[in-house]
Amino acid sequence: PFFSLANTNFIVLLAFILFIGVLVYAKVPGKVTGMLDARARQIKADLDEARALREEAKTILASYDRKQKEVLEQSARIVAAAKDEAHAAAEQAKADLKASIARRLAAAEDQIASAEASAVQAIREQAVTVAVAAAGDLLARQMTAKDASASIDDSIKQVEARFH
Repeated sequence: PFFSLANTNFIVLLAFILFIGVLVYAKVPGKVTGMLDARARQIKADLDEARALREEAKTILASYDRKQKEVLEQSARIVAAAKDEAHAAAEQAKADLKASIARRLAAAEDQIASAEASAVQAIREQAVTVAVAAAGDLLARQMTAKDASASIDDSIKQVEARFH
């Protein structure tokens, strides 16, 4: 028979029921349930915190991406402005160089014109000197002493007439 103390299965069943009874009397299932509930609450809190941290990380990442994009745009604007300034400076340098070359060319042309005028003047002066010397030579050969004396007297009279 099953309900006999000689049956080991029955004894094991009684011991198990007694063990369960002791556990229920000691409120072990409530404590285990409380511990499991506390552990579940802790896990849920950890998951919520992880979600919040993930959202915060996404926000920070988006902020850094925005800032990086702004910095890249700003650096592109700075590079473009620097290129424009360099181009403008190069154009200004070209214009200044052209103006300088034009001034130097004009100065050189003025010097050439001045040198030409000086050369023409020197040639004229030399021609006058040669002509005067030739005329003096010619007059000296053709004039007699009497004619020379008369010519000097006429010149003196002309000078006196001009000064008085």
